Amino acid sequence: MEQRHFVLVHGACHGAWCWYKIKPLLEAAGQRVTVLDMAGAGVHRKAIQEVKSLEEYSEPLLKTMACVGPNEKVILVGHSFGGMSLALAMEKFPQNISASVFLTALAPDTHHHPSYVLEQILESLPKEFWADTQFGSCENRVDEASSSWFLFGPKCMANNIYQLSPPEDLALGKSLVRPGSLFIKELIKAEKFTEENYGSVRKVYVICSEDITISKQFQKWIIQNYGFQNIMEIDGADHMPMFSKPLQVFQCLLQVAYNCT
Repeated sequence: MEQRHFVLVHGACHGAWCWYKIKPLLEAAGQRVTVLDMAGAGVHRKAIQEVKSLEEYSEPLLKTMACVGPNEKVILVGHSFGGMSLALAMEKFPQNISASVFLTALAPDTHHHPSYVLEQILESLPKEFWADTQFGSCENRVDEASSSWFLFGPKCMANNIYQLSPPEDLALGKSLVRPGSLFIKELIKAEKFTEENYGSVRKVYVICSEDITISKQFQKWIIQNYGFQNIMEIDGADHMPMFSKPLQVFQCLLQVAYNCT
């Protein structure tokens, strides 16, 4: 199989570190892999409170895409909130993307403002989901809908995000998560994604059956809301499939690469 270039994008509060099992598997299979920290995440020097927009947050991905050669195409992989960064890259660089993989990820449509899917997921989550999650806001309001940043708490991570992942990975996550943001207030005012650009890129959705954060029911709603045609499913995966089912994630990504040839 021809070598493909994968660019892996993490979810909110996480970083490039969460792909530590997937990157060597893909490279051992002869693939090229780039893992990125979004602005304010992982080892990126900014704090999330300094990041004002999804575009600024996604700048490391957009800079990577700007360096892709005119005849080169990459496979983007976005986990959870990383799907929103993927959408931005797809809007700006559709010609350089052979496929985008949404791994239990949020995916906007082209009919509503980009904030729509984020507002829907917040409405779908019960208050008790957040448990010991911390919220912060410039306006001194501390509910999840109006917060400018949040940080998953250890109990929330253990019970609702990493519940099927190895304890070592939960321990790693607890030590490395940083505050994140959904940029809802900015995205309410943002322009819609277009069918001409975002809509033109081949999209694959990977359902994780035991996800509590983005439930299987909500994942199916995302698929129906946009109209994904290519769908895979990983049984027994929680919200962190790269930890709970790394081999299955690897196999899904290889299948996408194979189908791009």
